[in-house]
Amino acid sequence: MADTQLLSTVLASEELPTLPTVASKLITLTSREDTTLSDIAALISQDISLSAKILKVANSAFYSFPQQIGSIKQAVSILGTNAVRSLVLSFSFLSIRDGSQKSRFDFATFWERSLAAAVASKLILEKVKGADTEEVFISGLLQNLGELIFARTFHEKYENVIEAVADSQHDLVAAEESLLGANHMSIGYAVAKHWSFPEALLAPLRYHHDPAAYPGKDQKILATIKAVYLSDLLINILFSTKPEDYHKQFRKEAKALLGLTNEDIEDILEKVHISVAQAGDYFGLKVKHTKSIQEILQEANIRLSLLNLDYDQMNKQLIAAKIELENLTRELERKNKILNNLAHVDGLTEVYNHRYFQNALDREINRSIRQDATLSLLLIDIDNFKEFNDTYGHQSGDSVLQQFAALLKASLRKYDTLARYGGEEFAVILPATEQEAALLVAEKLREKIDTTIFTVETDEHHITASIGVSTARPGIEDTFSKSDLISRSDQALYEAKKQGRNRVCLWGPKKKWFQL
Repeated sequence: MADTQLLSTVLASEELPTLPTVASKLITLTSREDTTLSDIAALISQDISLSAKILKVANSAFYSFPQQIGSIKQAVSILGTNAVRSLVLSFSFLSIRDGSQKSRFDFATFWERSLAAAVASKLILEKVKGADTEEVFISGLLQNLGELIFARTFHEKYENVIEAVADSQHDLVAAEESLLGANHMSIGYAVAKHWSFPEALLAPLRYHHDPAAYPGKDQKILATIKAVYLSDLLINILFSTKPEDYHKQFRKEAKALLGLTNEDIEDILEKVHISVAQAGDYFGLKVKHTKSIQEILQEANIRLSLLNLDYDQMNKQLIAAKIELENLTRELERKNKILNNLAHVDGLTEVYNHRYFQNALDREINRSIRQDATLSLLLIDIDNFKEFNDTYGHQSGDSVLQQFAALLKASLRKYDTLARYGGEEFAVILPATEQEAALLVAEKLREKIDTTIFTVETDEHHITASIGVSTARPGIEDTFSKSDLISRSDQALYEAKKQGRNRVCLWGPKKKWFQL
């Protein structure tokens, strides 16, 4: 543990980072047994900027929920108290930047590595059956909090630590203990405890370098500690000068500590650099272009093979290596496109998925605001589809969904966006489309569906669909929001169902419905 006098000096320092008011109150609030979801939502909603950030992440691929989350109360209900607390703390700490004094400590790189570790921790623990992944992201993000605290509160002494590590006199922990009398694990733990962090967040701070030292019996906390420990090995593949050593160690210890299979490990290694880049966008942190682990290891092998060659041999090897690397880069670009496609396309219908729809609607709303244009949204739902599945089976239902999606796609413009919104419901974004044109598109689709025979093997089926339409000019509506537009189309769809199905309804203010 950190020395009492050292800890007192840290806590008294004006350079010690302070938790924002909402984060501090939230920790206190979530520690009480009588706290309700409404209490938590009310507290977070006081900070409009923070609320917007949380809703952005909640509706992103970070969680990939099929439905739109439109309020903090809904986010708390769906994500859970611990997950929302983790998001609040993540945004709070990622806002901490340099202290008042210039330092060799690179704050930007520190947070870039910390975010990568958070992403890696989440990827790793998601492979463990039954593990609690709600708080592993913040545990990974803050595992090296003590380094930040030392760099801010013991500025000059920590300069010596950085110098000692750079000169390879010590590893980081040994240098901290030698020059400061404590290491970043113990000081990070002590300060977080002073901030009243719960045990689930404290334990990974204290034991992430040595999971075996954890004295507790909580297996979920232990699994988090192990995942955070492994995340440090994984990001060292991305950031260190000896990636091959950490790669070998990560594979070995991932199997030993968490029982991960080779398939699990390969999936993590393949996804981590893409996931880190995406997380940078979600959390507002600029992340430098991260190479894939395969490319990093390939370059390391090339450097190793060049060590004992003469000039001519080296030149030949360099040319061969350059060609090989170019081929590898092309192959990786191809695989990244496939991965990106998998992330954005619905596997059954091969149209865009809900995640892509949410991002695309954001883009089109922003474009409409810039161009002062009208935007229309259709929500299309197959009528009585549950009964169809119950009667003919889910395989027949899947085949109809595939044909249905293909029919819609063939009937739309190239720049319209078609996505599977969920189940048998589809969404169509119509950019720069006025109300009358949107109604014509919707009626054309409804009629096309009604007159099409859907064939499954030798059976022929007739289905119908109901369509809800809403139109808006985001640039001139003072209180406009994406969730409003979706809600309007949803209300119109509900009205179409209510009026007998197989029809188009247009949303109007004060619940005036226009039917085709």
